[in-house]
Amino acid sequence: MIKAIVLYLLGFFLVSTQLSLAKDPMRLVILGTGTPVADPARSGPALAIIKNGKSYLVDAGAGIVRRASAAAKKHNISALSPDKLETAFLTHLHADHTVGLPDLIFSPWILERRQPLKLYGPLGTINMADHLLLAYGEDIQLRTDGLEPANPDGYKVDTSEIVKGGTILTTEDLTVEAFPVLHGSWKQAYGYIFSDDNLKIVISGDARPSPLLIAAAKDADILVHEVYSLEGYKTLPKVWQTYHASFHTSTHELAEIAKQAKPKLLVLYHQLYWGFSDADIIKEIRDAGYEGKIVSARDLDLF
Repeated sequence: MIKAIVLYLLGFFLVSTQLSLAKDPMRLVILGTGTPVADPARSGPALAIIKNGKSYLVDAGAGIVRRASAAAKKHNISALSPDKLETAFLTHLHADHTVGLPDLIFSPWILERRQPLKLYGPLGTINMADHLLLAYGEDIQLRTDGLEPANPDGYKVDTSEIVKGGTILTTEDLTVEAFPVLHGSWKQAYGYIFSDDNLKIVISGDARPSPLLIAAAKDADILVHEVYSLEGYKTLPKVWQTYHASFHTSTHELAEIAKQAKPKLLVLYHQLYWGFSDADIIKEIRDAGYEGKIVSARDLDLF
């Protein structure tokens, strides 16, 4: 009789847990909104999608592990504790989006991540990851063979390179798709679509406008998009205007993207201000005719 009751309660607990997980909505955490500008209030570009107790990171800007730890504590999200940082996606290989990669490889291992980091990115990602392991070879040797106790697998990187986009990861409750974006002279750069049965979150990465980006963002619940102030842009030397127009998206261009894509929420990140503010950037987008919901994100924001 007691055994039957225990089995019944165990079965009820397992079913309830599965139902609870199935209903767990995706969440978006902004880990870093920064650019190469050394703003102490904005860490390097990095985002996290949280789904059913797992984290999926996008980009690895400076300070990523500490920002994830801060978000874990602020929002009570255990999936962002260092030892749970297991899967990451790179939009492209610019230094400001990857300078935190050695941090993401090694710090969680030192803090007890026991399995290799699963890393997805454009061509060149394998080369970058392999060379980082070589660069830190002496540290790895001391931690695995010396007096510092460390597990033998947590520093390793299981890297998959994206050739042309499409679905790159499917779990029982989440699908991740990569789509090509235009980012200046980079041969490969990607945005990402995270979707489950209820929500679609689209991340532009660094990109200038393109039809593929608009198509990918169509009817997203959340579109996370980089942006620069058009008024600030006008103050730049001509050479920097040429650069930013080729590599990035202005407030007026983003307004047009959002008018066509119609996301339920437009989240700005990787903001280039040049003396202007969040309110100024939002006003520029409004002045260009976009009337939808907009938030200019700060580090550790949760959506």
